[in-house]
Amino acid sequence: RQYYESPYRPGEKIRLEEYYRWMFENSVPGLPEKAAAEGLDPLGYMRRYGAVEISRDEYSQHETEVEDPGETDVLGHEATLTTRSFDPGHLPLTGRPDTVATVVEGTPRQGFNTRSRKLELYSETLAEWGWPEFAVPSYARSHVHPSLIDHERGEYVLLPTYRLPTLIHSRSGNAKYLNELSHTHPLLVCPEDAERIGLETGGLARVETEIGWFVIKALVTEGIRPGIVAASHHMGRWRLKEDKGNERWSSALVDMAEVGDTVSFRQLHGVEPWQSEDPSSERVWWSDAGVHQNITFPVHPDPVSGMHCWHQKVRVGPAREGDRYADIHVDHARARDAYRRWLTLTRPADGELRRPIWLFRPVKPVLSAYDLPADDATMAARAARERGEGGWGVSGLDMASVVDWSPEEVWGPGPQAPPPR
Repeated sequence: RQYYESPYRPGEKIRLEEYYRWMFENSVPGLPEKAAAEGLDPLGYMRRYGAVEISRDEYSQHETEVEDPGETDVLGHEATLTTRSFDPGHLPLTGRPDTVATVVEGTPRQGFNTRSRKLELYSETLAEWGWPEFAVPSYARSHVHPSLIDHERGEYVLLPTYRLPTLIHSRSGNAKYLNELSHTHPLLVCPEDAERIGLETGGLARVETEIGWFVIKALVTEGIRPGIVAASHHMGRWRLKEDKGNERWSSALVDMAEVGDTVSFRQLHGVEPWQSEDPSSERVWWSDAGVHQNITFPVHPDPVSGMHCWHQKVRVGPAREGDRYADIHVDHARARDAYRRWLTLTRPADGELRRPIWLFRPVKPVLSAYDLPADDATMAARAARERGEGGWGVSGLDMASVVDWSPEEVWGPGPQAPPPR
């Protein structure tokens, strides 16, 4: 209840204005004083200026002298001071929990949140955790390297992570005013590529990924470089029932058909006016809800970090006979195969921990959460390392060739390119 009750009107639900008012009054250092100096309350100050300077001496924190490092030992040739004990139940968000400072010309200083508390050109972490080829910054071909993309065969790099400034991921789907401003996300194609592919603004394009395809409107523009196509994040929400499921400001009603390992979506209608407690719902004038492109992306876990590699090698062509706007097709069997192929490139940890405890993460667990269980999976991974299999059998600098895929092998020959004008 305490998180929803108004701090200014006991017994009443907090309003958005009150949420910001309380935050500005109680959690922004120096804001109340600066506002009072101008005869304003904190909320009024932020409404007028939109920002407040909390401090200005933030660029040299690494030089801060650590006056009382406590009982420490010197670790390594970097002269890093480490504590002899730390609380395993309260780890810092980033940095080694046992490092205190780095010694610079005899003076302990705060340094950076690296293992050595210095800027590291050579990463002992990468070397010790199985990736020595990346210990020094170097160039590695990615899965969307130009050498793997054949434009004459309709292959391009899809950029699905650029974002319109009015929307925030999928969290703004219920913001009616923002959806009125931005409710469509055409595929951006440069004129040179549009002519090669045979696309015009407003026409439909089929974008084929490693595991499926989607149909989207094209927008020919000089705002995208040759060889790249892009469809903005945020959009493509859907629901299966007219009055249930996703919110209706930004979702389309779809029919979903599952056949074996495949699933297909066909849009029945886009956003429409409807009756609700909010009179604005009857004033909806737009219909586009975008295309759910994300479901057609295979899971590509980066072998080093585990993070998803969003950029996609795709084949782009005009929509085919029978295609309709927002059509989606996904093959789950291909998705599993793609994921497993990427997974073979990983190099499991060799020690007692599953990951370095000094790397940043949003929520830091207790130290015991990093323990690597001595189970069958761990033993099998270590045996594979001894045999030089999986990720140990290929250089990290040449992994792109292992995970590359051919649209022609997966989806068959593409449509013939139009003759040059």
